Amino acid sequence: MPSPRTPGTALRHRLAELRGPDVPARALDARALAALAANPGCRRRALLDGAGVDKAALAGALGAPSAFGQSQFALTRGNAFEAKVKADGGAELLRLVREKLDPAAEPPERTYVPDLTAAGPEGRTARTALALREAVEAGGWTLLDHPMLALEVAGSPAFLEPDAVVVHPDGSWTVVEIKSFPMLDGSADPAKVGAAARQAAVYVLALEEVAGRMEPAPQVRHRVLLVCPKDFSNLPTAAAVDVRKQRAVTGRQLARLTRIEEIADSLPEGTCFSPELPAEQLTEAVESVPATYAPECLAACELAFHCRRRSREAAAVTALGRSVRAELGGLATVPEVLAAARGQAGDPADPAVAALRRAAQLRAEALEGTGCR
Repeated sequence: MPSPRTPGTALRHRLAELRGPDVPARALDARALAALAANPGCRRRALLDGAGVDKAALAGALGAPSAFGQSQFALTRGNAFEAKVKADGGAELLRLVREKLDPAAEPPERTYVPDLTAAGPEGRTARTALALREAVEAGGWTLLDHPMLALEVAGSPAFLEPDAVVVHPDGSWTVVEIKSFPMLDGSADPAKVGAAARQAAVYVLALEEVAGRMEPAPQVRHRVLLVCPKDFSNLPTAAAVDVRKQRAVTGRQLARLTRIEEIADSLPEGTCFSPELPAEQLTEAVESVPATYAPECLAACELAFHCRRRSREAAAVTALGRSVRAELGGLATVPEVLAAARGQAGDPADPAVAALRRAAQLRAEALEGTGCR
């Protein structure tokens, strides 16, 4: 069976140089991929994630630490809830899958939970693909607990580990996301559900690549199962979430990412992002890779506070948000915008410049006679 394409020796060596001597690569997970897909124009994040750089440590070394990460209590609670959901061979989990997604299927009286252990992520990815093929051929219900999937991102493979994948008796596959936030009266926080849907969409894309290498290709269901605690208890409940829109957007955005090789080749010789470097040298290295900052990055990237600070120092309009940036056309800085509004610069035929001057005129007329400036 063909394996996911792995980066060449030269690229692996180059990425190791970028991380720094003896710095292990940080795994690129589905949450990071979903955030990366939301901002495909950011070469900085694409390179740092592709090289396995620990962005949280990097942000701390730059003097702009992030507040990312769950508390130990939240992690422990989440792990305990996931263990409860998967207890007894996943009997309760499969009951929820059948109830919410496949009520016409036979009840999951006997469940097969294959052993997915193997050496390294490549080995686990191959073992997962083999287990999926065997489950389709055997029929019945199969639960894959923490399988390993691979998805090519900017020319380099990212190894992903969903909470679970269920193979239905008809051979179709369902992604299962287990979260510790509650469902109250059958509904959960829309923002958290949206984040979970974007994360699950990444897993769906990776599963589709596995299915595409089989003949005939099994169906990867675009309705995933979101499992959460019911109300304020520790009892599991679930909801089916359609991720077709998130899958389409994520796939399109990931396809737009510049290949990591191209970004790495454009950097100055000796560039390194090791947090052990002096802050001045590290700042120079980070600034050598173009970033596309937007306020939305604050909720998705460990380097957001550093990028926001640099954006404000440069008076860049990106700090005002993507919608404002799009309306301003070729005007890239706040001074340029103000000069265009005052008629001191800019082409009057430019729609953005014309709109700014009209807005400045209306403001002046509104304030005329009020004594305000």
